[in-house]
Amino acid sequence: MKTQFIWYSALWILLGACSGQVSPKDPIEHVLASEDPRIKSVMEKLDAHEIQILFTQIDRSGDSITLTDHSFQIDEEAYFYPASTVKFPIAVLALEYVNELKELDLNTLFYVEGDTIETTVAAEVAKVFAVSDNEANNRFVELLGQDRINERLQKKGIKPVRIAHRLSTSNADEVVTKPLIVYLNDSTTKSMGSSTNAPPQDLRLKKIIKGSGYIDEDTLIGEPFDFSQKNYYPLIAQHATLKRVLFPELFDSSQQFGLDEESRLLLLNAMKSRPRELGYDPEIYYDSYVKFFLYGDSESPYPENIEIYNKVGYAYGTLTDCAYIRDVKNDVEFLLTATLLVNSNGVFNDNDYEYEKIGIPFLAALGQELYDLELHRKE
Repeated sequence: MKTQFIWYSALWILLGACSGQVSPKDPIEHVLASEDPRIKSVMEKLDAHEIQILFTQIDRSGDSITLTDHSFQIDEEAYFYPASTVKFPIAVLALEYVNELKELDLNTLFYVEGDTIETTVAAEVAKVFAVSDNEANNRFVELLGQDRINERLQKKGIKPVRIAHRLSTSNADEVVTKPLIVYLNDSTTKSMGSSTNAPPQDLRLKKIIKGSGYIDEDTLIGEPFDFSQKNYYPLIAQHATLKRVLFPELFDSSQQFGLDEESRLLLLNAMKSRPRELGYDPEIYYDSYVKFFLYGDSESPYPENIEIYNKVGYAYGTLTDCAYIRDVKNDVEFLLTATLLVNSNGVFNDNDYEYEKIGIPFLAALGQELYDLELHRKE
């Protein structure tokens, strides 16, 4: 793969030099040949970083929309840990499910049995995208149950996928969900009951066992880490979710999310909002706090004409971002989903990863380079 990449890179550079301009047939290959040190340092160790990229160019003509996909090293059988990116489809399905219920709407107050937080679906969706709140996601898992999540995604053609557990909580693997207690009015509540879900089967995928060791309760275990019981949400499924949210009209009704206009607008606004716009302290939750492409390696506010509708994930040394990027001033828009591993010591669960040094700078540069290509293509 590395030899092939070098050959393609040399070809595009040669063609660009001969013609006086670069118009690559494969924009990802072209961008990955960049001399930007944030990209170059990763490409020099291509195999170690397990990079996968999906990029979609968007062209509009009147009411017609054309999506042109490009990919790099996409392999749905090559496992990576999706981390918080699973919150995206779970939040969308929660909105869809609420549309079907009589007891609950976007602004109905509820709490999970045993929880001290009273909240609403609208508030939890905002938390999921503004600061990637784990507890908000887990409340939606209690509402839906793992089986309903997986079945609904499969029916919409979003696959392969397997949501098996909650995130960063003591009951992460529990297959029985907790009841939701819904306020029918100020003094009357109703329990929505719980669901019992099928225990997850071991995933049988390439790279499902990683590294040389892992930390378990402060003890170093000198053997590879097994991800076979973890969530599974490959890039092809992430990109498919994003397309159905942004461009539902391109899909058969059976593959669309059942969102009414209010729910869809709530979702899109949450996806693009900067944390400060939702009341979070900008000194802690800066604009790109959970937006890696273009500006992830900067804590400065990014331009108001740039809209980034996305969901990131980072855990176990893996960084992933799934985004629709739009420049409303220059009429530039594209979809970009990418993942890479930054765990040079091969030990998992030790919190010693190169997120800030290597991973986020790479994703920021990748987004910037592709944005520049699209800006010049549209011009």
